[in-house]
Amino acid sequence: MSSASPHGSKETAAPHRWRFFRTGGFDQVRLERGADLLALPALDQKLWVALSCPVNNVEFDRRTLELMDSDGDGRIRAPELLAAVQWAGALLRDPEELVRGGEALPLDAIDTGSEEGARLYASAREILANLGKSGEGAVSVADAADTARIFATARFNGDGIVPADVADDPETAAAIGEIIKCLGPEMDRSGKEGVSQAQVERFFSEVTAWAEWQAGDVFPLGEVTGEAAAALDAVRAKIDDHFTRCRMAAYDPRAAAALSRSVEDYAALAPRDLGGAMDEIAGFPLAAVEAGHPLPLAEGLNPAWISAMETFRTRVVAPLLGEVNALSESDWSVIKERFAGYEAWMAAKPDTVVEPLGAERLQALHTGPERTAIEGLIARDLELEEEANAIASVERLVRYRRDLLTLLNNFVSFRDFYRSDLRAIFQVGTLYLDGRSCELCVRVEDVARHAQLATLSRVYLVYCDCVRRGSGEKMTIAAAVTAGDADQLMVGRNGVFYDRQGRDWDATVVRVIDHPISIRQAFWAPYKRVARMIGEQIQKFAAARSQAVESKLASGAVDAGSGKAQATPFDVGKFAGIFAAIGLAVGAIGTALASVVTGLLELSWWQWPVAVAGALLLVSGPSMVSAWLKLRQRNLGPILDGNGWAVNAHALINIPFGTALTAVAQLPAGAQRSLRDPFAPKRRSTVVLLLLLVVAAAAIGWRQGYVDRWLPEAWRAVPVAGETVADPAVTPPPAQ
Repeated sequence: MSSASPHGSKETAAPHRWRFFRTGGFDQVRLERGADLLALPALDQKLWVALSCPVNNVEFDRRTLELMDSDGDGRIRAPELLAAVQWAGALLRDPEELVRGGEALPLDAIDTGSEEGARLYASAREILANLGKSGEGAVSVADAADTARIFATARFNGDGIVPADVADDPETAAAIGEIIKCLGPEMDRSGKEGVSQAQVERFFSEVTAWAEWQAGDVFPLGEVTGEAAAALDAVRAKIDDHFTRCRMAAYDPRAAAALSRSVEDYAALAPRDLGGAMDEIAGFPLAAVEAGHPLPLAEGLNPAWISAMETFRTRVVAPLLGEVNALSESDWSVIKERFAGYEAWMAAKPDTVVEPLGAERLQALHTGPERTAIEGLIARDLELEEEANAIASVERLVRYRRDLLTLLNNFVSFRDFYRSDLRAIFQVGTLYLDGRSCELCVRVEDVARHAQLATLSRVYLVYCDCVRRGSGEKMTIAAAVTAGDADQLMVGRNGVFYDRQGRDWDATVVRVIDHPISIRQAFWAPYKRVARMIGEQIQKFAAARSQAVESKLASGAVDAGSGKAQATPFDVGKFAGIFAAIGLAVGAIGTALASVVTGLLELSWWQWPVAVAGALLLVSGPSMVSAWLKLRQRNLGPILDGNGWAVNAHALINIPFGTALTAVAQLPAGAQRSLRDPFAPKRRSTVVLLLLLVVAAAAIGWRQGYVDRWLPEAWRAVPVAGETVADPAVTPPPAQ
């Protein structure tokens, strides 16, 4: 079979006859036969819907994806998928097994004509025998994955990891246990804790480093050198300070008094309880500062340092210099030189995890045969690597047979996404929010990063933080809202998310990407905006008037409290202007309404619906056209790209399909509904307004003469043709 090529293979003599279906606005390959899968290397990858997908955040068997992810980078790419198809197809007698699927692989479906196939067939038999199923003719995914039981009775299993119980003697077993204690365990295929070759090398290299360091001959006082060095370190700085002060006094006698504490310092301590002032006293010189005088080791020492100096004298000075009562500066230099090698040796101490085992045990491990024995066990285990890997390959083949077709139909094509009876692997569940259920929900790791790309999809998205009650599990999803309206969708709204396993999560909206949801929403959007604007203006006006009244009342209360009464004169001109303005406004509104009603009355009855429809389209038309254009451009690609996919096609979410992805609440078929609501608000104001409109329309109709044909002659507004109506206010001219 030809190798995979992103440009499609042209080497095949008889090209495969592909079949395509069109959905989502583009052509997708139909994968229904084993021959279709085996011919995938010849299919131009420009026709693939996706070129890579993440191992995480998809509803698919993770173990299968890990087996396909050959480079372990957490992504499945086209070459890895093709390699999986070719490997599985080469080990099956009939390629149709790749599309039959199922949890169990019949043993007679394995092609034993090749060396690998024969070895894999024998391994499948061995698996069933180890599980006590020798008589069965099929191996399931659960059987092949149960490595703990498969290798439970085997001493070696070819993974290069040896537990302590495979050792030939107690000493080797103890050494394996100590390696696990110091470095942690590696898990054997049988489920036991063991050690690998890399761990053995690290452990014994640290043992060798410790043993070589320990062999240094730098102990001036033998076994008690460590205790002596600690006593020396405790007073080293203070003794260095004393001899430095004495050298300064030898340099200039005037320095002796200055480098000693003053009388005032002692006077400050005099009123205090000196038993609790040892920390302050410790800062005073170790002994009297005198030029050329040795350091006393008993009498004349700073009280705060007597104990430490006594330890120093008995553990360091006495073993090296004998019983002396004073220490000269030259003696002090000799002591420091004697411990210099030990201090350098301690500074070179290796930082190792094996130190807790103790010097004696480390020395025994350094010179003993344990390392050779453990490495021999690992070598014997690795001799069975090929056979054990064949057993592991059974699991790979069984999983590929079960899962490959599903993955291909969510990778090479998006068949499962565009089918109403299936879900794509990137759909992680269903979000119930604001009287609707959203089926297109994807898991998101970084909301800001995902939103940056997902906004290009032109899909209305809500991001929700989901928390699983009782377990503390958390995740974030992005849900596409493709039906209903967005009036109540806002940050902070709560809903419930059901994952693919049916578990419920508390969901809270944390971010919204606003795009048109439907043409119906776009139709009502202008009216809702106008109503919202009017409501906001009324609220602002009412708030302003309320504040003005409160300010006026407060001002009046202050004036009344001060005893001052200020009478505001009545401004006739001001109120006349207000009434005139109100009259003009009412007149303008009335004139506008009269013009509209008059225009409608001049139309024939069949023209009324056309006029109303035209008015509605004039207002809502631009919003609907804009929404229609955007809804036609909704694309799944940016939503998945923001989640780590590499989508290779314009996977559109058109209006009919988008409506199917979000279900709005509806009453069940055949349900009975009562329209009587005892708590419904009274609509008397609406009735009064409608009556006024009817009266106004009737008055205008009468005034224009539209209803004269149905009225008596005396009630008509327009005189009958040929008749003259006399005006009593006008006197007719006299006859000539």
